[in-house]
Amino acid sequence: MFKCGLAFPRCKWILPLLLLLAIIFDIIALAASSGWVDSKYHYASLWEQFRGRDPNWEPTSLMDYGWAKATAALLIIGCILLIICFILSIFALCKEQSGLLRVIGIILFVAVLFQFIALIVYPVNFTKTLIKNGNYEYSWSYGFGWGATILMIGCGIFFCCLPKYEDELYGQAKPIYIYG
Repeated sequence: MFKCGLAFPRCKWILPLLLLLAIIFDIIALAASSGWVDSKYHYASLWEQFRGRDPNWEPTSLMDYGWAKATAALLIIGCILLIICFILSIFALCKEQSGLLRVIGIILFVAVLFQFIALIVYPVNFTKTLIKNGNYEYSWSYGFGWGATILMIGCGIFFCCLPKYEDELYGQAKPIYIYG
């Protein structure tokens, strides 16, 4: 695949494994009950927020706000597209169908777009709507959402570039020997 010594036929399963890792990161970001926003007297997840102090937290749903519904919907759509790409990548690499590789890359970039919009809309509107005063930090599960998005960007680039190397990908290219 590259002239730096990466033999892709031996490690072609790295991309589906990275997609699986991105799926896990997305599920953590979607399912976390806290960790999107943290402060001393207020914390939130994607779905609800809690105000108060340690034993007496008062939960309220964020799904009453349109921006929160849009954020959740965009993240779920991005995760579904990511799962579809994972399944297609296994199929494409098992059946040696390089025509699917570029399609997978394009679908990944669409999913990245959805996730990127969601991960920008949430903090902008949360800050504008719900933060009164104090120090707030966007925390670990929000970071998992960004981690999934970054993995998807990298995998999308590789899936778009792989059709150029399809003969090498499937071991059909004639080896090039360099004698010095």
